[in-house]
Amino acid sequence: MAKMTAEEKKTSRAKAAKKTRVTREEKRLRLVYAKLPKDAAAIADGLIRRAAHMRITLEDYEVDLDDKGAVEMFSQSEKAVPYERERPVARLYNSLNKNYQSIIKQLSDMLPKPEEGLALKGEVDDGFDEFVHGRDR
Repeated sequence: MAKMTAEEKKTSRAKAAKKTRVTREEKRLRLVYAKLPKDAAAIADGLIRRAAHMRITLEDYEVDLDDKGAVEMFSQSEKAVPYERERPVARLYNSLNKNYQSIIKQLSDMLPKPEEGLALKGEVDDGFDEFVHGRDR
């Protein structure tokens, strides 16, 4: 068995750390969506795993973007004048964020809706709902 280089060890530790972060996020999401009906929970399982991975990846992209910015100087050749262009990680971040938001919406839409007329926990009934629904009668 060949010895790992310092760079390979660093990469291996980073992958293990990311896997731990993803697992922690997956557990957090499972708690948030624990009230899903059983039939929806089976469907949600894959979405939760994807969402956890996406969120951790987005956090990593955010660190990179904070450190290096969203644009970079780029030149087609040594003779061409460099110009600013969007860094590929910025494009990846935007695309992944859109997909993450979509998955979270799908998961949230699977949650049972609170019964009409019942206030959410801690919410005080201010009469607005009665006013809105009462005017249609």
